[in-house]
Amino acid sequence: MQLKNKLIAGLVAGAAAFFVGLNQQVSAATVNNDYALSASEGSSLRTSNNVIIAHATAVYAPARNVATYEKREWYNVGAYVQYIVGDGGKIYRVGQEGYQAWGAGSWANANAPVQVELAQTYDQAEFRKDYVTYVNLLRSSAVKYGIPTTVDSSAWRGVKSHLWVTNHVWGDHTDPYGYLASHGVTKAQFAHDVHYGFSSSGNYVSPAPKPGHKPVRPSNKKHVDVTYAMHQRNGHWLSPVKNAGSGANGFAGVPNSAHDMLYIKVNHGSLMYRVHTIEDGWLPFVHKANKNDTVNGVAGIKGHTIDGVQMYYTTPHGETYQQAYYRSQSTQRSGYLGTCADNGTVNGYDSWAGMYGEPLDRLQISINDHSNF
Repeated sequence: MQLKNKLIAGLVAGAAAFFVGLNQQVSAATVNNDYALSASEGSSLRTSNNVIIAHATAVYAPARNVATYEKREWYNVGAYVQYIVGDGGKIYRVGQEGYQAWGAGSWANANAPVQVELAQTYDQAEFRKDYVTYVNLLRSSAVKYGIPTTVDSSAWRGVKSHLWVTNHVWGDHTDPYGYLASHGVTKAQFAHDVHYGFSSSGNYVSPAPKPGHKPVRPSNKKHVDVTYAMHQRNGHWLSPVKNAGSGANGFAGVPNSAHDMLYIKVNHGSLMYRVHTIEDGWLPFVHKANKNDTVNGVAGIKGHTIDGVQMYYTTPHGETYQQAYYRSQSTQRSGYLGTCADNGTVNGYDSWAGMYGEPLDRLQISINDHSNF
């Protein structure tokens, strides 16, 4: 691995002032450099300036501890980011801005001059301070590098969650939305906050839209049929199943059997899906359904055991929002596991079906605006 040479002379080793500009208003935060990688540490590769990546740490631990760990283990575990926010609104720097961090896969690392981790806490007051700093750091970083402040848009530039990277590029992370939801922050609220930012007092620069007495729009819900089938490991394709019901025709698969390939298709909208196998881990998302095309038309590898499934349904524009609801069983336990909704973006539902290491033997799917399971 090639290490970078000295980047900037006179970096201050202690705390440095970091100013965040917000619509003519400026709030001062403090960046702690005690855990910053030295000039001989970290990647020497410069980034393209296309995205700012928003993470959550996935562990309930002080931000200082996370920064300490990344400083110490960056090379051994191959993971670090530029900033970690937490401990009541503090910012700890690890990686160098404008140089690749190792936080979300090769594409994201190469295109993100800044990646930010949000440390997790159970304390609501501490979360509020962390959240304001996190949002402002994401927003000011985007402005600094000429990147749009839109969150998770369809464009390949902007502020992106780790979940967006998983859905559009690579990976299996869904942060930071699960953690934000645990403190009552929705995806829509997060997008609004990053776009507008907070003032120095911690208030919204542009007030969040409040629910009003709006006319109720008529439902434009379309019925969606989902058809799917599994292939027995070292066997043959089983008969396809449409939607989910009860009895022998209500699921794909054979009880107490292992399966190695899966295809899923919908008659309206679009669906992407992938499988996890015991031998390979998570395989790439598949967007087609053709059992005769084992490269692009099915998820899985012949002879390799499926133990997990994940999918995401996209509702056509202007229609009532619907999702893929699904659940599975394994050969090693009775009863269905928890119900999943798309890929983990819905609070209260699992993010994928299955259990690592246990062959998946039954799968049920429905597309709806609510779960029937």
